[in-house]
Amino acid sequence: MDQKSTFDAAAIREAGAGAARELLAEARLKAGDLFVVGCSSSEMLGNRIGKGSSLEAAEALFEGIYPVLRENGIYLAAQCCEHLNRALILEEEAAEKYGYEIVNVCPWEHGGGSFATTAFRRFSSPVAVEHVRAHAGMDIGDTLIGMHLRDVAVPVRLSIKKIGEANLVCARTRPKFIGGERARYGGTDRR
Repeated sequence: MDQKSTFDAAAIREAGAGAARELLAEARLKAGDLFVVGCSSSEMLGNRIGKGSSLEAAEALFEGIYPVLRENGIYLAAQCCEHLNRALILEEEAAEKYGYEIVNVCPWEHGGGSFATTAFRRFSSPVAVEHVRAHAGMDIGDTLIGMHLRDVAVPVRLSIKKIGEANLVCARTRPKFIGGERARYGGTDRR
């Protein structure tokens, strides 16, 4: 398969920022919540997942998403690829807040993925963890983030359907409805 090498960094940056803003609004996240992103830079460039990793494309996406999350006080969890069992890179502060056990691994472009590598390089105090329970997330290029969302994931349809050439699928989460015929539910499904 021919690997496509040209891409529009500004378009990826803009689409990432726009999608993050839309999802934050739909998910009604609050400061301190966790937002997972799984990203195939290969798929963003029109290649098959794992067949054309690009740090440049991942950096453009990170530059779009991360500032939006930071200005809202939301923690980013960058999902690694299957070679690292889909571990996640996040700020040490977030791992401590949620009580996640830190594991010892350092992602790189072909072992962890370009987006996780970019997060590892750009975070002020990056750590890796094996699992999170995020409040919302973006799956860019069919990377399967579901294992890192809280139990009840709700699909969110955005106006942005692709980032680069990669499919974009988003979700928010809500608490479980429990009880039987006598149960009453009130308020919002957000928490």
